[in-house]
Amino acid sequence: MQYLRRDKKDEEDGSQSNPFQNLDKSAVLQEARTFNETPINPRKCIHILTKILYVLNQGQHLGTTEATEAFFAMTKLFQSKDVMLRRMVYLAIKELANIAEDVIIVTSSLTKDMTGKEDMYRASAIRALCKITDSTMLQGIERYLKQAIVDKNASVSSASLVSALHLMKPNYDVVKRWVNEAQEAVSSDNTMVQYHALGLLYHVKKTDRLAVSKLIFKYIKQSLRSPYAVCMLIRIASKYLDEEPEVVDTPVYDFLESCLRHKSEMVIYEAARALVNLKNLKSRDLCPAISVLQLFLSSPRPTLRFAAVRTLNKVAMTQPMSVTTCNLDLENLITDVNRSIATLAITTLLKTGNEGSVDRLMKQISSFMSEISDEFKIVVVDAIRSLCLKFPRKHHVMMNFLSSMLRDEGGFDYKKAIVDTIITIIEENSDAKEAGLGHLCEFIEDCEHTVLATRILHLLGREGPRSQNPSKYIRFIYNRVILENAAVRAAAVTSLAKFGAHCDSLCSSMLVLLSRCLLDTDDEVRDRATFYVNVLKEKEKALSSGYILNGLQVSIVGLERALHAYVKDSSQTAPFDLKTVPLATTPMQDQVVKPGKAAIETPSAPTKAAAPVAVTRQDVYAEQLAAIPQFSRLGPLFRSSPKPVELTESETEYVVNCVKHVFKDHIVFQFDCTNTLNDQILENVQVEMEPSDGEFEVVTYVPRPSLPYNSPGTTYTLVKLPEDASSVTCTFTNTLKFVVKDCDPSTGEPDEEGYEDEYVLEDIDVLVADHVQRVHKTNFLASWDEIGDECEMQDTYALTQMTSLEEAVKQIIDYLGMQPCERSDKVNSEKNSHALLLAGVFRGGHDVLVRARLAFDHGVTMNITVRSDDPVVSEVVLSAVG
Repeated sequence: MQYLRRDKKDEEDGSQSNPFQNLDKSAVLQEARTFNETPINPRKCIHILTKILYVLNQGQHLGTTEATEAFFAMTKLFQSKDVMLRRMVYLAIKELANIAEDVIIVTSSLTKDMTGKEDMYRASAIRALCKITDSTMLQGIERYLKQAIVDKNASVSSASLVSALHLMKPNYDVVKRWVNEAQEAVSSDNTMVQYHALGLLYHVKKTDRLAVSKLIFKYIKQSLRSPYAVCMLIRIASKYLDEEPEVVDTPVYDFLESCLRHKSEMVIYEAARALVNLKNLKSRDLCPAISVLQLFLSSPRPTLRFAAVRTLNKVAMTQPMSVTTCNLDLENLITDVNRSIATLAITTLLKTGNEGSVDRLMKQISSFMSEISDEFKIVVVDAIRSLCLKFPRKHHVMMNFLSSMLRDEGGFDYKKAIVDTIITIIEENSDAKEAGLGHLCEFIEDCEHTVLATRILHLLGREGPRSQNPSKYIRFIYNRVILENAAVRAAAVTSLAKFGAHCDSLCSSMLVLLSRCLLDTDDEVRDRATFYVNVLKEKEKALSSGYILNGLQVSIVGLERALHAYVKDSSQTAPFDLKTVPLATTPMQDQVVKPGKAAIETPSAPTKAAAPVAVTRQDVYAEQLAAIPQFSRLGPLFRSSPKPVELTESETEYVVNCVKHVFKDHIVFQFDCTNTLNDQILENVQVEMEPSDGEFEVVTYVPRPSLPYNSPGTTYTLVKLPEDASSVTCTFTNTLKFVVKDCDPSTGEPDEEGYEDEYVLEDIDVLVADHVQRVHKTNFLASWDEIGDECEMQDTYALTQMTSLEEAVKQIIDYLGMQPCERSDKVNSEKNSHALLLAGVFRGGHDVLVRARLAFDHGVTMNITVRSDDPVVSEVVLSAVG
């Protein structure tokens, strides 16, 4: 009683006590010896088992020996008939099953409990038994589990169905034999049994689209009593409809729409959510679902209001006009006592509101921003970003609001979201640049995050020199040199150097400021300052552009590899040439096909354990090709095509894709082949190529020795480029040749004798874009002046097939294979003219820049100017459009 009174007093004082807070694992395992005592003390044993489960769930690791000893001691507790103790034993068995050894010793006890008459034991015994069961033991208890599925006791039936779901992955062939019992369980009166049975049926049949369709059509005609089962059926039906080209006017769609009138609110919401998420549904067909969600917005239950506003928020991201009918109800939720609902309501309004409501919405947001967590603040910031891009003339209102948010308290993610939003607005809206840079300058005065400070300094160095009054940013940047840590000081030095390189009037002042950094305590800052001072003193535009404003465009991984090879080669006498280093490309995000291997998924974001330098697709390809003897002396890889070219239909018996790898004087065609016939093995697989231009010479083939069923493999063809530098385009006809050996589909054993066969593939075009690598020029004008007009060429074209400036810009970028600079790929739809700026490097290391002026008047007229350091390159690039 004293213990209870103390707990009550602690509760009144507002403090909480955890009786298991400082449990020691060793002490708990010592206490487990109590299980061996006679007679068994159920209450004491329950307390000890609770401690063991607590220790395991807190993440403490039990060794195999420790777990095994505790497990065997615990088996003695089967002698007790106490119901609570027995159920705790089942829980402990499930937790220790994967740690302890010889857990199958309790199989007979669990089987006895599973088939016994004590209903309190049976369901838990089934779950525990299935946890320790492997493929060999499952055969012995299969009949008991099948009987349990149709048991009259709902908890037993539900436990066996759920256990079947867990057993299905390693024992699919066994579990799929239980379909008849599962179908019988679907007709159960118990809501959970019906739900679990339908789930098991779907997971057994989900790989067979025809079986899934039969399942759906069978149960949409029956009225399932369980709202959980109906929700499950709705999800199955919506997934099925997503793969159908026509959605409306089908029985499955009618079923989803009928569920909007169900008596259960849970089913109504699930149906509405499924309808608004259908991929092939048009906006006009969303009205019934939107109306239901609108009714939920005024529900007295917070859960329904939250569910409805969250779903409408997602719909507003893709189809904002469909949600505008709910704006009045959403405005009423801005003052909701639940701040999660209020936040989602305001962000939805930001996506659906009109330009006139922006000021009012900003005032309403500011009233509750201090009351919500950073997580919801980030949601609001993202909504403001999309609204600002939608209504660019309102940028001053939203920019001021974001600036006030920057001054408030908040974590790194919150501040980063605001900075990212301001930078996006600056890049998308030139009118907002001055105000945005000013707000960011004020922020870095008190910024405590190094990452954000360096990013803002980089932005100031890029955009500040081209602003109306560049000198006003110098004070903010130089303050960072005086007040901040080494990383920020180094970024500030680089930013100052860019002002000096771009603005002649500020060059002398920047030299003075940079000279003060020559004695900095950090070697990185000193080295940068020394380098920039010496470059600026030369007062040469070409040097300033190449080494300050734009910098090197090389792959870091490729540079490391090239330097290592140069140092390792003792016979090397020539100085290191940067042109031997591959150019920088975008980090690898999708798939890389290794020679003879299947496509390997690579994470889109680096993990914590990943290398600090992001590996690019081209770096991986370069390493793979260098390992092949026939390609080891081709030199550095210049370019790999970003996407494979499909040379066959995906449904054909042989699937072939091609990736083009361009070197200085050669092209390697990588053919990734898949044999989809399970009764054949292909040997000596290669793709023979016939060029349309005789100047292109096929040098060698690297065949694939063997290509078994459904096991991707790679073959290569090496082609030498013409001596004439102006000859860069060609079409190749391709034939897949191989030796076929028939084999037994079940065993995979091939015949000893085979026969030669071939398969005609689609043609491959080598275009001008294949010889150009994209590079980004931060300061295009400086690079344009750096190259000069010595090899400049220009021409005017009438692009009669183009129906808009947007289409023309996209097609020109694709034809030339070059990188748009200074966001010139963004076309203002309100204007009839546009300037497109493109940068790239032509094969052989030749910089090439393009300035295209486009005008639209019943067709697109383009004046294009090309600059390069080689007249042939200028001519080739100019001819790509003509």
